[in-house]
Amino acid sequence: IRTYATIHDIGKLKVPREILTKNGPLSSEEFEEMKKHTIYGEQLLGDEPFLEMARHIARYHHEKYDGSGYPDGLKGDGIPIEARITAIADIYDALRSPRRYKKAFTHEETVKIILEGDGRVKPEHFDPVILEIFRVDNAEFSRIYESLLDEEE
Repeated sequence: IRTYATIHDIGKLKVPREILTKNGPLSSEEFEEMKKHTIYGEQLLGDEPFLEMARHIARYHHEKYDGSGYPDGLKGDGIPIEARITAIADIYDALRSPRRYKKAFTHEETVKIILEGDGRVKPEHFDPVILEIFRVDNAEFSRIYESLLDEEE
């Protein structure tokens, strides 16, 4: 999962640059195009059997356990486990990382948002078993995040 999760957003290669680099909120049309990165990613990864897990991660990492995600509105265990695991790691990374339109959150702020919600992120978006593992061992997320930052420097 770790190897394939690193390419979960590969489909963004096919999203227009002006959408990816826009300063400020996306229009509804732009957001619909951005959501297609999940499908593009699955397509880019082809049909080799050994890349099945990578395709699942690329396509389904924005599905939510409560069924409110995209691209297919899958729910619960209908979402491949590798995508359910990647989803919480992706949200953790998105919250911790600075963006043009938002500051980076601390580890503590990120944990609170994931476990309690903030209006956009809700605990019911995540597999409850994976969420409990995150609650118990979220320090490991911080350790991995910090080690990846160190590798970039």
